[in-house]
Amino acid sequence: FIECSLNFDRGSGERGRNRAIHTHTRTERKRMKRPILPLILAVTIKKSSSFSPTSSRNAFTRSLPTLSNHEAPIFDEVCDTTGVTLKRFLSEVAILNPEIVELTTLYGGIETACKALSSVVRRSQLPSSETLGYESNNNVQGEDQNKLDVISNRILKRALRFTGKLGVLASEEEDTPIDLMPDNPKTQDILIDEGEKYVAVFDPLDGSSNVDAGIPTGTIIGIYEHDESCSIDYDCYGDDCTEQEALCLANTLQPGINLVSAAYCLYSSSTFLVLTLGSGTYGFTLDEQIGEFVLTHPNIKIPESSSVMSFNEANTHLWDPPMQEVAEKWKDGKGKSGETFKSRYIGSMVADVHRTLLTGGVFGYPADISNPNGKLRLLYEAAPMSYLVEQAGGLSTTGMGRVMEVVPEVVHQRVPILLGSKNDVQEIIDAYKGWDR
Repeated sequence: FIECSLNFDRGSGERGRNRAIHTHTRTERKRMKRPILPLILAVTIKKSSSFSPTSSRNAFTRSLPTLSNHEAPIFDEVCDTTGVTLKRFLSEVAILNPEIVELTTLYGGIETACKALSSVVRRSQLPSSETLGYESNNNVQGEDQNKLDVISNRILKRALRFTGKLGVLASEEEDTPIDLMPDNPKTQDILIDEGEKYVAVFDPLDGSSNVDAGIPTGTIIGIYEHDESCSIDYDCYGDDCTEQEALCLANTLQPGINLVSAAYCLYSSSTFLVLTLGSGTYGFTLDEQIGEFVLTHPNIKIPESSSVMSFNEANTHLWDPPMQEVAEKWKDGKGKSGETFKSRYIGSMVADVHRTLLTGGVFGYPADISNPNGKLRLLYEAAPMSYLVEQAGGLSTTGMGRVMEVVPEVVHQRVPILLGSKNDVQEIIDAYKGWDR
């Protein structure tokens, strides 16, 4: 394939001219007592206080991060055969921002896992795939674990582990956060050096119960920074953890505003990888002929208003009164937009959010009488998806507050979630004002 050159439209056309922002090493930042400022595509500086597991939990309830927008790189020349591949995209990110090279390396593992999972899902109904049926054990949620859940979890764990850039992870299929370092069979030693190390939280196969019916499924991933050296014993669970182990686990229990990146893979008519590094949301589609993810949706912007809602409306009578009122107004064309809303609900979060991102609308699983604290998991479903939507210009709320600001108390904590087009979600937020559950 022809290798295309990359130019940046920066006035003079000189490559890398916009590197005026000086980046510091981790040691320099500690010496200067400066917060960690990840620079993404030389487009955005995310201002926030650095995370420390020894900080009080109230430290998480800080003000919203301020984003300073700069000119993004423009791909002036693109190969007709390959387009802009994910590898090229990440390579340019790393060139412009040496500080996050290890984060882009981590995405190499995510890319591999998504390709592997796409293949597994597509072949899952074949008897020879040996992915049909259920395991004998339930997961920590009390849900039946099918073989596909277990296989997907294993694939993603191994792909992330082999990048060497991950300190600890939390998965829907794991009871507690674990590390990916295989050297010591008894103790999970998480060693953090001067290079960037990260915490990953993920749902390896969201909507796996829908696979038998051919309904789209997906993988959801969130990535945080991991700043401390930790040692977690395998017996650490709940009250059995020492104080130091509990502090180590706090690296995982971070609010969404601490995310440095988030992504999802959608396994449907095509395989999509949608990601944010903190400066916009970008969509890639797997070209199976060349085996590469190709940029197909650059800098996604969700429409500010819509006429589509995506809920399980069978639960309408159980929802909070403010949510019931808004939904009824929308269906009658009496909402703020004046549009009569249509219902589009797949029942797979990744698929519903993907459609919402591209075409607008509101997706949600509101609080209800049966699930007053919501149903979707905060760490590895609600927060990463909220980050992606907000980076595309949308909003996300629990009804009572911003999803990204909820501080998790436990790994598998659930929250209500309503996300999508800015004006429509704001209408829900306004309806909840003054209402107390």
